[in-house]
Amino acid sequence: MHPVLRLTTAVEPTLNNPTESSPKPHTALDTLDRRFCVAPMMDWTDRHCRYFHRLISHHAVLYTEMVTTGALIHADEARFLKFDPKEQPVALQLGGSNPEDLTQCTKMAEDWGYNEVNLNVGCPSDRVQNNMIGACLMAHPQLVAECLHKMQSVVDIPVTVKHRLGIDDMDSYEELHNFVNIVKQSGCSTFIVHARKAILQGLSPKENRDIPPLKYEWVYQLKRDFPELEIIINGGIKTLEECEQHLQQVDGVMVGREAYQNPYMMAEVDNRLYDTDSTPQQRKAVIEAMLPYIDAQLNDGRYLNHVVRHLLGLFHAQRGGRQFRRYLSENAHKPGASINTLKEALDLIPD
Repeated sequence: MHPVLRLTTAVEPTLNNPTESSPKPHTALDTLDRRFCVAPMMDWTDRHCRYFHRLISHHAVLYTEMVTTGALIHADEARFLKFDPKEQPVALQLGGSNPEDLTQCTKMAEDWGYNEVNLNVGCPSDRVQNNMIGACLMAHPQLVAECLHKMQSVVDIPVTVKHRLGIDDMDSYEELHNFVNIVKQSGCSTFIVHARKAILQGLSPKENRDIPPLKYEWVYQLKRDFPELEIIINGGIKTLEECEQHLQQVDGVMVGREAYQNPYMMAEVDNRLYDTDSTPQQRKAVIEAMLPYIDAQLNDGRYLNHVVRHLLGLFHAQRGGRQFRRYLSENAHKPGASINTLKEALDLIPD
């Protein structure tokens, strides 16, 4: 099942009657092909990581770490929004629940050149719950719809939402269906669904990534119930074979930890999922292609470990891979660490 281009039309949600909506004149042409996406991951998918991932797959849609509206509005926006155009297509994930703040930040994202803005309704962290950010918003679908509607009204890029199957005692398929049915009245047509519920009372964010059971069939059922929506499945996906199986049921897949810890699993994404006929770069060639970027970052005052920490999994399960990781882990943070440090680590990989 391959996604198609779609016109996303923002509509005013009728908060007292979620089955009705009035059309808005604002429309955006969504041209992103989300067959394969790399999930937003805190402390991991920064711009250095995304530049690296783009060297492995030309077509994967890459997502930023979640950025809160408060950070963008009250801090240095360039710190959070600056990226290399070579990362595109790239989406900014926002955390927040104030419609006006989210609207302001969505416009900022478009001005900076992002291809999509995604609203986080899936993060189970206590830190974000206390500020009405993330998965706790699943209990407030009317507010989510209002936020998405206002965000779409000011930009020409697509605005999407990422959410769980439910939270705590809100864990029936009927409640999930109701959430999607209300939120889609905003005009949002792309739903990225982590196929687990979030247990906000009693589990840590890390435990919420593993303990709640995966229910892929619920996500498939959403696609059957809402065929007009683009449904992207997320959670526990580790191989391209699994991706291909999911794509028989839904429009796209989003891979998280496996893409970070074993990034070369993306080497065949373009050929197998996007039907291209390209030759994947070999692992060492990916490192070579990173060198000019890393050199520029060092010249800009950054430390080597800020960039190369994302490369540690490139030689996962390969001869010399453990030595490569150990050498960088022990040396990349040291004063004076340079491109030569990375080259020395690379020399530990046999030809």
